[in-house]
Amino acid sequence: MSTDDVAEFEAEIPLGKLPLDAWHRAQGGRMVGFAGYEMPIQYEGIMAEHAWTREHAGLFDVSHMGQLSFTGEGADAALEALLPGDITGLKTFRQRYSLLLDEDGGILDDLMVSRRPDDIYMVVNGATKYDDIGWIIEHLPDEITMNHMDDQALLALQGPEAGAALASLIPGTADLFFMQCGPFSWDGVDLWVSRSGYTGEDGFEISLPGDAAVRFADALCALDAVKPIGLGARDSLRLEAGLPLYGHDIDTQAGPIGADLGFAVPKKRREAGGFFGHARIVRELAEGAPSRRVGLAIEGRLPAREGAVILAGGKPAGKVTSGGFAPTVGAPIAMGWVDAGHAAIGTALEIEVRGKRLAATVAPMPFVPHRYHRQKI
Repeated sequence: MSTDDVAEFEAEIPLGKLPLDAWHRAQGGRMVGFAGYEMPIQYEGIMAEHAWTREHAGLFDVSHMGQLSFTGEGADAALEALLPGDITGLKTFRQRYSLLLDEDGGILDDLMVSRRPDDIYMVVNGATKYDDIGWIIEHLPDEITMNHMDDQALLALQGPEAGAALASLIPGTADLFFMQCGPFSWDGVDLWVSRSGYTGEDGFEISLPGDAAVRFADALCALDAVKPIGLGARDSLRLEAGLPLYGHDIDTQAGPIGADLGFAVPKKRREAGGFFGHARIVRELAEGAPSRRVGLAIEGRLPAREGAVILAGGKPAGKVTSGGFAPTVGAPIAMGWVDAGHAAIGTALEIEVRGKRLAATVAPMPFVPHRYHRQKI
């Protein structure tokens, strides 16, 4: 992420403060505006923090995200009218990636949904959480109660040493596999822990009371394997992992099929329907989406940033939606949307950057293999 990218995070409106605000400053975090809050973009430097997370364990503050819970008879079935995922079939202590869709099948947000013993728990993006809440309230039956858990912090511990680090404080977390979750306790504090994250590495997301966040962050960072990591490295890690960023790579113009997120719509939901956007999904499964989200490998060292025009045969064929230098890859990479006819892996394209045309090739994603701690079957 360049200094130009950093500037994009700056905000002129009054910003909220997260429970760890003073803690980040004490750790040397450079604070910027993002999703309505002051958040750390870096501490030691984006490249160093990226490498540390790939090799050890990085602690990310994602408390800006929206944490919601749903209770009431049939809450899972009610949510299936808004989400294309199989929520009624979701087992207790399991979570699933899903999408909030509008009437036309556009993506309002991407999110994680979990079944806990007494409710359905959902984590939505920080920049869209209030819009999400309004949309959900408008369309949920009156008998379903939604609680915005705005007194909770959310921390993400990511990297190959995250499992051992967290288990040294909370031994039971070692038994979790990717996309499993459960209740735990640390130093008298109740935690909800899921083995998940948005870096492509093994790791965890930990929901806990905001007033306990500083103590818990201190305990984690006292471990040799753990350092605090900012937004900049989180962005470069998720780009290498081929994971879309809402508001950039996906939005209301994008549908699940074109966005390469069809895995979030299981066969039983495709066949049964009964949710917003079903008609579009069925149509695009049959006919193909007119444009597709793709990965792009770029020749040379100059990165292509969001908004750069993608060319095929000298003619516009799409736009870059995320891009930058990938430290692990050692080269610039990007994500973008292109016309379906130019979306095949290996397709040669060009990207216009500062009056130059950079050679690019449609590449498979992820750019760096995921290293999730999956259960062996």
